[in-house]
Amino acid sequence: MIVTRGSLDMDLLWLGEPACHERARVGGKAAQLSRLAASQRVPPGFCLTAAALDRALAGNLALGEGSAGLPRLPRALYNCLVTAYQSLAQRCGVDTPGVAVRSSAVDEDAATASFAGQYETLLNVVGPEALAQAVLRCWASAHAPRARAYRRRQGLASQRVRLAVLVQQLIPADVAAVLFSAHPVTGSRDEIVINASWGLGESIVGGTVTPDSYVVRKADLTVVARQVAEKRRMTVPVPGGTFEVAVSRLLREQPALTDGQVAEMARLGLALEAHMGWPVDVECAYQAADLYLLQCRPITTLRPSTAKRSG
Repeated sequence: MIVTRGSLDMDLLWLGEPACHERARVGGKAAQLSRLAASQRVPPGFCLTAAALDRALAGNLALGEGSAGLPRLPRALYNCLVTAYQSLAQRCGVDTPGVAVRSSAVDEDAATASFAGQYETLLNVVGPEALAQAVLRCWASAHAPRARAYRRRQGLASQRVRLAVLVQQLIPADVAAVLFSAHPVTGSRDEIVINASWGLGESIVGGTVTPDSYVVRKADLTVVARQVAEKRRMTVPVPGGTFEVAVSRLLREQPALTDGQVAEMARLGLALEAHMGWPVDVECAYQAADLYLLQCRPITTLRPSTAKRSG
């Protein structure tokens, strides 16, 4: 793989590198994806470590709340980021790939606190300057009142947040899905639940679409319950970001997944649960015939004894 080296080497790590498996450096989200990159189809990318933010703050970088009035990245770090983005572009085979930029806190995605939606995520970020601004927005989101309040409720320090930033090739999904390897409502460990809809996963995560729902029996991967919803909205990439649009009438009531795709996702859930050692909450997506793993975290609504923290 293409790797950036230089004076800021330890501030930037590529998914799949052993150093990128370490939660203390890159946070739970990035560390888990890095460990899984060898066995699953994970979009290529890199991570600015928590140490990068520490060093920037030590150099008097001032971060406010929100995107207004953001400072510039330190010049050396900006240059390192640009070099990494250019390397990612070579790997993706395009000059300026769209990327997903996600916050990855060191203490997130534990057994009882996933931090889902608490920090900034930006999709279809294109170009080095937009990427630098996206990194700053992720860093600033750690200081937002909502994130601080959540951390206090979880009994975590709210003043000094160690936050890494994950940058990955954006997969322009035909279908996105959220999968639970245990039933999140009944608690059954014998069933997998899949929610799926057209386009990027933000419409599902944000609750603006009612997705199709599938309940799959683990023992033989039989679909024991199926509900095909009227999927009115979908999120798609547009220049400068994403946009939610109306789904065509021909597709609204069509199943987002074939039976074969449901089975493939269920097998992915089983494999991830076995690898991680706890029931998983997974975000994944199909682009054409390829299934991509986008996120993997514990199901935090299950009893602690059944959702062990990753090592």
